[in-house]
Amino acid sequence: MRIYKVGGAVRDRLLGKPVTDIDWVVVGATTEEMLAKGFRPVGADFPVFLHPKSGEEYALARTERKSGRGYGGFTFHANPEVTLEEDLIRRDLTINAMAEDDQQNLTDPYHGQRDLEARLLRHVSPAFAEDPLRVLRVARFAARYAALGFTVAPETLELMRQLSESGELEALTPERSWKEISRALMEDQPQVFVEVLRACGALKVLMPEVDALFGVPQPPAHHPEIDTGAHTLSVLQQAATHKQPLTVRWACLLHDLGKGLTPEEEWPRHIAHEFKGLKLIKAVNERFKVPRDCQELALLVGEYHTHGHRALELKPSTLLELLQSFDVYRRPQRFEEFIAACEMDARGRKGLESKNYPQADYLRGAATAARSVAVQPLLEKGFKGPELGEAIKRERLKALKAYKETAST
Repeated sequence: MRIYKVGGAVRDRLLGKPVTDIDWVVVGATTEEMLAKGFRPVGADFPVFLHPKSGEEYALARTERKSGRGYGGFTFHANPEVTLEEDLIRRDLTINAMAEDDQQNLTDPYHGQRDLEARLLRHVSPAFAEDPLRVLRVARFAARYAALGFTVAPETLELMRQLSESGELEALTPERSWKEISRALMEDQPQVFVEVLRACGALKVLMPEVDALFGVPQPPAHHPEIDTGAHTLSVLQQAATHKQPLTVRWACLLHDLGKGLTPEEEWPRHIAHEFKGLKLIKAVNERFKVPRDCQELALLVGEYHTHGHRALELKPSTLLELLQSFDVYRRPQRFEEFIAACEMDARGRKGLESKNYPQADYLRGAATAARSVAVQPLLEKGFKGPELGEAIKRERLKALKAYKETAST
């Protein structure tokens, strides 16, 4: 039995990055031997075990063969005769196909270290094209390591293009796709993820609504970058720069989908794009079974982001409707995330990345004014039921009028 550290732990150590998760592969062992040493089995599809003390994953060396469509369409074979090189060749990228023994002696049969130095994301073997999930994984790695100068090797991008055209991407489950998408959005340069998907044709398959934004012009006076797709990538980049949570980043990606529906003869104006985009946002949310908090914020930002930009001009009654739509009284954090998304949208414009966004504090102040209305005095006056609701609304409107007058002086 020989045990090796494999994959990301080896890659990140060689890159000088912190190693968080460690995966191990065991060569020359049987399931019975692992159980006898106290390892606990967890793998349903192939033999994976948890270490009795550390809880880390140890997998028996295995080979795989394509047997169906999609990410799960593989037959695995594990026995003591499978070599380390045979196990490593089934991995996606050369930089993930290296192994180390307990003395840090490197096994690198597919030149992963060379590609690390060349800053290349390159597939290990032609079998790469058998797994459609790898299109998303490579794009995610491109986003993770873009700051270090990594790019996708041309021949790997070509295989990704072939996968995108094969229909295999449609076989991915929503859960697996969302796992990769959500992880990619939380990288330091999530816009690179979208760029790589677009370069290989996968964006058109997975998110045609986002792909349709590229080449769609906007008014230069408001959007010096002009192209809506370029603007969306810039907004996403701003969200990452400002360490926004996943909910905000997802909303930033989808906020302008309605502009992809504007007829060319109406360009560069996009009248009512906020409302037109809602059905597209819903479609993307449903396609990937997106978590509810991400779904809700994306829809609200899509519908109301221009309200955010015009906050200082809004009538108190419109401002109240906005606050009510977000339920700022019970869900203040969601409104805070809306404000953040609006600010990222404003900063995601060429040359305006550092411009102040006074609307943010104004909206926070409006929410505080509305929340300051006390209910108890209205109850003591005898209001109840629908009448109480109307009385609260009147008082909140009064508070917002006072707030607006104070803020404008």
